[in-house]
Amino acid sequence: MPLVARTALAVVTGLLAGFSLSERSAILCATVLAAPAFAALFARRPAAGSWGALAAVSAGAVLVAIAAARREHACLTSLATLSEWELRVDAPAEEGGVARGALSGAGCSTRGTVLVASGRATPGDVLRVTGEAAADAMSNTMSGAQPLLIQHGHLERVGPDAPMPRLRASAGARIDRLFGVDAPMVRALVIADMSAISAEQRDRYANAGLVHMLSVSGLHVGIIAFALQLLCSMLRLPRAHSGVATMVLLAAYVAAIGAPPPAVRAAVMLAVLLGSRLRQWPTSPWAVLAIGATIPLVAPRTVQDLGWQLSVAGTAALISGGALARRVVPKKWRGHRRTIASGIVISLVATTVTAPLVAWSFGRIALLGPVTNLLADPVMGVLQPVLFLALCIPVRPVERLTADAAHALIAAFDAIARAASSVPHAAPSVVPTVHSALLAGIGAAAMLVACAAREPVRAWLVSATAVALLVADPLIAPMRARTELHMLDVGQGDAIALRTRAGRWIVVDAGRSWIGGDAGKSTVVPYLAHRGGEVSLFVLSHPHADHVGGAASLFAALHPTRFLDPGYVGTTPPYLAALDEAARDHIPWQRVRPGDSLVVDEVVLTALAPDSAWAAQLADANLASTVIVARIGAVRVLLTGDAEGPEEDWLLRRDPSALAADILKVGHHGSSTSTTPEFLAAVQPRLALVSVGAHNAYGHPDASVMQALHESGAQVLRTDRAGTIVVTTDGTSIDVEARDERWTVPQVRRRE
Repeated sequence: MPLVARTALAVVTGLLAGFSLSERSAILCATVLAAPAFAALFARRPAAGSWGALAAVSAGAVLVAIAAARREHACLTSLATLSEWELRVDAPAEEGGVARGALSGAGCSTRGTVLVASGRATPGDVLRVTGEAAADAMSNTMSGAQPLLIQHGHLERVGPDAPMPRLRASAGARIDRLFGVDAPMVRALVIADMSAISAEQRDRYANAGLVHMLSVSGLHVGIIAFALQLLCSMLRLPRAHSGVATMVLLAAYVAAIGAPPPAVRAAVMLAVLLGSRLRQWPTSPWAVLAIGATIPLVAPRTVQDLGWQLSVAGTAALISGGALARRVVPKKWRGHRRTIASGIVISLVATTVTAPLVAWSFGRIALLGPVTNLLADPVMGVLQPVLFLALCIPVRPVERLTADAAHALIAAFDAIARAASSVPHAAPSVVPTVHSALLAGIGAAAMLVACAAREPVRAWLVSATAVALLVADPLIAPMRARTELHMLDVGQGDAIALRTRAGRWIVVDAGRSWIGGDAGKSTVVPYLAHRGGEVSLFVLSHPHADHVGGAASLFAALHPTRFLDPGYVGTTPPYLAALDEAARDHIPWQRVRPGDSLVVDEVVLTALAPDSAWAAQLADANLASTVIVARIGAVRVLLTGDAEGPEEDWLLRRDPSALAADILKVGHHGSSTSTTPEFLAAVQPRLALVSVGAHNAYGHPDASVMQALHESGAQVLRTDRAGTIVVTTDGTSIDVEARDERWTVPQVRRRE
């Protein structure tokens, strides 16, 4: 492998480590990598110096990631304090709708979303925006820069529009006119606009192993480049002129569609390849891939872009798979026989290499991917030039002819996806942990090396060892010394997970939902799945969307063993979806009854509320919230959902001694309607946890409630300030970790 390729691999590895780890762990990682780099200064062997240099590059990349994350956080914090911003919009926006684009102010810029109260915008407009800033809970992710949400936004056009967004919008309008019902697919394939692709359609293509074809990436850019080269040949342009024209037109196209990282990677690779051929320089495919992969990393966060990851991994698989095919396909095979055999080999390698990324991001493995890609590639190879011909020649007969041809090709492409996705067990669900994903990644990387190497035995052994450890991983899960409570940062909502020492989860609520997504799919499921362990119990506090919104996604992915529900009749769509999914998945449903107890390993759960007779008289689901006490040894945790004053009074009248707890999940996000003085006096918590969204529209948490908690002697932590909070206990002591800080909660004497 050329030096440039190894250097690119070191940069990518360092950036991934820097963004994925906590800041403290990332600094430790950089220090560890710097040690061999320092030792290499005194080594006399060239090989040691080479590895030391690569370690230094990787350590530097870790530090770059840390600096980028700090810069992003500082920018977001600074922008959130403003009341006026500048916005360059990507798509049309009207009053009552949403405007998205680059939001700038205070000397920095980030992606932003504006809820439009007044004004309108067209793509590329420069706008003055006034409103109220809030961190966007709808796009809360486990990692990555968090976008900014502007509420009550007022738009005022102040500058000329940018030509590229307007050109893209114009192309989108022509696509809508020409292709009708197929327009969403054509938008995705031509101008990288997947906003109109339905969730059902994306799932179908993901199950068939074809979802990568819906985004403009290497395949599409390569087809366009081939078509342009063919056109230049038909026009009898000199070789040098046709190469330059192809590169210029490709650059203009990639810029016009918004420069998505996979398309940039492919365009840079093609430019390097064409330039090398024009100059008659020998090139290594690995060097070309390395240059193409690292150019988009001018923006370091690109390394976390799934499209870029799949694009780079897929291209590496094509190179290695091609080398393997040349060795294993009999040389006497010619024509279609050899082409099909080589295609099968390459598809198998590509599917295997990208499987860890697909499993981590989509929670499934498309077993029929090699077959569907083999069938779909030639369809896409014809479809893509036809689509561009329809857009580039604005002559009505040509438009009609090409649009009709495209309809037939899109139908064939969709038929492949439908047939594959309808096969039972063709895309089994998987929930990889960090450890298993790392082993799978090592196995896939070793397989790449083995396919391309002349002496592949050592690489195959590494790959086989990683796969063996991956298979054995669930069987050797360690017993933990402490029980863990995780309060997940899901914005304005609740999601709490207790993890027993045996690794089983008890989940209370699953965060909020919104149009097109929910916190269960975006946050809760990845968080639990990547840490491993089964979900033994799901407890719903009440059927409001900010608590039950992600439950259906959690049920579908993690299949809890039991479902506890307060039984308050709810009609919200997320609650009904959760009930439907529980029935479909045969998850036993049980109503919460005061006094009932459940034992999950060392955790004893006792329900305190709601009582069915009490709940029957209520018009507000908050007042019928599930209230439970979790006991771990001598430590008690009181989980209250959105219980408000009347329910707290009911609990106090019934049995105030049952409320005593070391850890209190503060009711209703710290609202003034909850945590009454009498209730707080009965609980006497050492630690109070508040799940609340930053800059939320409700004004939570209430300042007087926070003051009362502080005056009671409790340590107070809020997810809007501390992020996800992890509490661990051995049954006596309590330790807390949040925002890279750790401390022990002091013991207090309880009242008798």
